This record gives sequence, structure tokens and C-alpha cells, in this order.
Amino acid sequence: MLITAIEPRKKSMSALYIDGEFVMNLDSRTLIENRFDVGREIDDEDLYQIIKLSNERRAKEKALWMISYRDHSKKELKDKIRRTCDEDSAQKAVERMEELGLVNDENYARRYAQQLLFTKHMSKNGAFQSLVQKGIDKELASRILDEITVDSREHIRAVIDKKYKNINDEKIRRRASAALQRLGYRWDEIRSVFEEYTEED
Repeated sequence: MLITAIEPRKKSMSALYIDGEFVMNLDSRTLIENRFDVGREIDDEDLYQIIKLSNERRAKEKALWMISYRDHSKKELKDKIRRTCDEDSAQKAVERMEELGLVNDENYARRYAQQLLFTKHMSKNGAFQSLVQKGIDKELASRILDEITVDSREHIRAVIDKKYKNINDEKIRRRASAALQRLGYRWDEIRSVFEEYTEED
């Protein structure tokens, strides 16, 4: 097989033509570094290797771009990279980010737990479920949450005071109750705080 043309494309990609026919778009730097030049003879193994190297570079670049935007757990990062490349390239990219210290599930989980508990006023149970959904190991999520002290009643009051002014209106109370349950609070915890507002009136 003969490379007959390499044409620049958008986003640092180049179109590879073999024997006069377009084959695929590959990462330009990968082609240059591996001396994939017009006129070079290649075989199936060469083509397989250049595709693999191109995918791995693109996956790492995407990983770097994503973590420059915000923190990610390993699972979350891998899932997002896999939307545009193969499983193996995504896994290698995440492993490389971990080696560089740019991805760390424990640090991510600590920051995210603080945000869930003190910004979104979630219950510990709700925060646990959210951490696990992000790919945080259950044991790690439990350990981190056990280290944090929260006052559930205070958090429930914070949600009510911010979003549900007339809590003694039945319709508003039902909406508040549903929202608090979605945040992971048990009905007995919610009802107990509701009773405080009834007493105040």
C-alpha cells in the first residue's frame, strides 16, 4: 500500500490517502513523528499502529482539555473520552492523567462531597449516591463522608428558607418535601423540621 496524499483538516487532523483513496483522518503530529510521508509504502500492521497512536494522542489531548475545564473522577473522564475514541485509548489517557497527578479520585471526592453537602445542601445519603454515580468507590465515598460533620436539620432549613417561603401552604409543603427527598433526606427528618415552622406560626 502506498501513501499517495496527506491533506490538512480541522483540529490538527490530516486526511490520509492510500493508493489514491481516502482512508481516514488521523492526528497530524502522529503522522509527522512516525514519518508517514507521501510516497511511503506501508502494510496493514503499519496502518493499525498509526491509527492506535493517533487515537491515543487524541484521547490524551481531550483528557487534558477536559480537566483544564474542571475536575473529573477517573470514571467520569473515561466515559466522556470514550464518546470520541476507543476504550483502550480512553483508559490509557486516564491512566496517564493519574500518573501526572491531574486526576485523583480521593481529592475529587473530597471536593465534590463538600460541594454537595454545603452548597447543594444534600443529605449524606444523597451525597453518597452522587459520589458513587461519578465512579467513586463506595468504601472511599463512605470514609470521606464519615469525616464530615453536618447538621441535617440545619441543611433542611437552609433549603426551605432559600426556595420555599410559605412552607405552611400545603402545595408548597408538598413541593418542598419532594425536593428534600430528592436530596436524600428521610421523611421523618423533613417532617420534624416542618413542625418547627408550624410552631413558629
